[in-house]
Amino acid sequence: MSNSTNIQLKDYLTIQDKGFAFNGSIAILGFLTAAGIAFGLHALYAGHDHVYGVTRDVPWGLLIAAYVFFVVTSTGLCLVSSLGHVFGFKSFHEIGKRAVYLAICTIISGFLVISFEIENPWRMAIYNVISPNLTSNIWWMGTLYGAYLFFMVSEFALLVKRRHRAAGILGLLGVVAGIAAHSNLGAVFGLLNGREFWHGPYMPIYFIASALMSGCAAILFFTYIAHKINGNPINQQMRDSLAATGKLGMLLMATLMFFVTWKVLSGIAGYPPGKFEAMMTLVSGSYASNFWFGEIFLGMALPFCILLLTKAKSPKWAFWAGLVSMVGIFFMRYDLVVVGQLVPAFHSLGVEEHNIILSYSPSLHEIVITVGAMSFCGLMFLVGEMLFNGHKTH
Repeated sequence: MSNSTNIQLKDYLTIQDKGFAFNGSIAILGFLTAAGIAFGLHALYAGHDHVYGVTRDVPWGLLIAAYVFFVVTSTGLCLVSSLGHVFGFKSFHEIGKRAVYLAICTIISGFLVISFEIENPWRMAIYNVISPNLTSNIWWMGTLYGAYLFFMVSEFALLVKRRHRAAGILGLLGVVAGIAAHSNLGAVFGLLNGREFWHGPYMPIYFIASALMSGCAAILFFTYIAHKINGNPINQQMRDSLAATGKLGMLLMATLMFFVTWKVLSGIAGYPPGKFEAMMTLVSGSYASNFWFGEIFLGMALPFCILLLTKAKSPKWAFWAGLVSMVGIFFMRYDLVVVGQLVPAFHSLGVEEHNIILSYSPSLHEIVITVGAMSFCGLMFLVGEMLFNGHKTH
């Protein structure tokens, strides 16, 4: 093997010792990941009815919310990364390679969560192939996200080998598959006529817009941490990319605030049956703190103000904006999934046993599995920084 080949291999695949703090973080995240997997396996053995907080009336809980959070973030990372190496916007070139890798980390973490939420996950993989149901949104979601993961892994492998033209083609295929899968995920909620809180044609569009916002927040958060881990100063090209990402994030936060405003108004005006009760539970009921503090303040208002005041030029403040936004986005996914199920289908008809607002609280198993999936995502991120030499683009 020639010296030039050795240099190229060393450039994109190295294993470096990052120090005690890094190794300690690896150990903690590994332990939490193992705990989440152990609790998930125990749930499969003991039965969901015994260890999860979901019921027949509220069948989707924290694990579905976590799954939505991960896959939405993955799609957003894919779309934002594609702006650079697929569509040629130079301002986004520097963040592209790491964003593609993070898209893979988050989608795999989402699959980990959903595998423990499904009572027989192995049947899904088998019957998805041998007995496809083309009329099922859930079938399309699994198939499209599987294709999306294949394209993203292939794209990253080509980026590692510096075959940028081929990577751009795979990136474009990943964008198409990601948008198709993600809009279909929105349709899983939006086409449910029996759940008025979700029902409507805007849901797939809302999912795409919120995915882009999630992707921007994740890039701002993880990029700053990566440079601290690697001990590399943030050069001007990376600063310009982070600034462009922050400004795009501000635009999407403003767009999402517009969406949320009209979602609330449409849920209150005219007292639509089912939707009104759910909306009031969200804005003034038991989930009001989640909505106003989590979704609105942390998810959009505070990071928007941080980025606006700093003009998105400070990587440190962009990191904090990304962090609080991701926390708020998780509240957003949780509220979307849970509140949409709290109004019984026969509530508006005055049926006595369905004339109350339902409740849900996640169990210890659900919480530990969710923490384990987040730890797994963080673990993959740290390992990627170690193996791929900080995802350098030059």
